[in-house]
Amino acid sequence: MNAVTVDDNGLAILLKNGDATAFTEIYNCYWDKLYYIAYKLLKDTNAAEEIVQDVFLNLWKNKEGLEIQSLTSYLAAMTRYSVFHYLAKEKKSRVKEEKLGQINEGAVADFNVDHKILLQIVTELSNKLPEKCRLVFQYNKLHDQPLSEVARNLNISQKTAEGHLTKALRVIRDSLGATPGEFLLLMIAVMMSKK
Repeated sequence: MNAVTVDDNGLAILLKNGDATAFTEIYNCYWDKLYYIAYKLLKDTNAAEEIVQDVFLNLWKNKEGLEIQSLTSYLAAMTRYSVFHYLAKEKKSRVKEEKLGQINEGAVADFNVDHKILLQIVTELSNKLPEKCRLVFQYNKLHDQPLSEVARNLNISQKTAEGHLTKALRVIRDSLGATPGEFLLLMIAVMMSKK
């Protein structure tokens, strides 16, 4: 293939037919332009490079199904889409980190509940559970034994132990009248009170 005589439409057709030389020509011709688009939107060198690499990777992987009218517009649109997808993923990640950051030792301390009293309340509630359910909960949550070890010691299957633990957590949460989020914070406080 003589790259000098082939226009963008010809390159797109050759690419669709699996021509690696056409792909290389497109890569060499458009990499800087796509990087500029990504960097202009992100202001992050590494992310812009990663996005451009992903654009070209997707271009090659999906070459047979491509219907490209204008190679320039198509690649620019792919790049913008990838940037927006990247930003959405980053935003989700930041939101998750912020939520997890809220569940920290300071947030647990805000409950103004003495950890020993909280541990005593949870222990008393767990003592009201059926025997196997109580043992699974206490060994796993109050004595930090892995669930597989608890199942083995009680001579029950891992699945049965999981069922007992789920039931115990639900009963205790309901007895405390806590929402799932509040219950999570209470369980974190119980775990911290044992340390």
